[in-house]
Amino acid sequence: MLRALVEQAVELPGGAALRVLQPEEVAELPDDGGVEWAPLAPYWAVLWRSGVALAIEVAGLDLRGRRVVELGCGLGPPSLAAARAGAEVLATDSAPEALELVARSARANELEVETLRADWAAPEALVARAPFDLVLAADVLYEQSAAAPLLELLPRLAPEALVADPGRPAAEPFWRAAAGRWGVETHSRGVVAVSRLRFD
Repeated sequence: MLRALVEQAVELPGGAALRVLQPEEVAELPDDGGVEWAPLAPYWAVLWRSGVALAIEVAGLDLRGRRVVELGCGLGPPSLAAARAGAEVLATDSAPEALELVARSARANELEVETLRADWAAPEALVARAPFDLVLAADVLYEQSAAAPLLELLPRLAPEALVADPGRPAAEPFWRAAAGRWGVETHSRGVVAVSRLRFD
């Protein structure tokens, strides 16, 4: 059960700020330290700068009529931005509390976002919903164990992905493997690297 909530404003270019709901007890934990920082609170409850950077990236895209899935959505700013940009969005996470909060944030923004509880180790239900046009993932590589399942899963879901990462050391094996397999284009939004992966 979710406790008291606060509303955070995520400023996007060319439009009103997104209203993102967050548990009140985590709201004073800004993601502004080194990449090795990790909160005691559940990861899904933090408003990660990578999620904000990816939401800003997505806000500049025309996604009308496209099917988009976000992996490890947490509070879901990229999913909300994609829905505002016209996409049909499926936000996924392993934490049911995160999915409940994304659904509430979507309603607060008068957007439609579908949610699905998904585990990358057993992704059959998620893969069954493919193909999507685009995968979104923000700061999902904070543990090395995420690299292998993500490398296998991404090309099964869509022809391309946007992945935002603040340079976590645990992400290095993923990026080495991705560069050897696919086209990867990267640019920076502050301290966050946003990479487009094409699985041709």
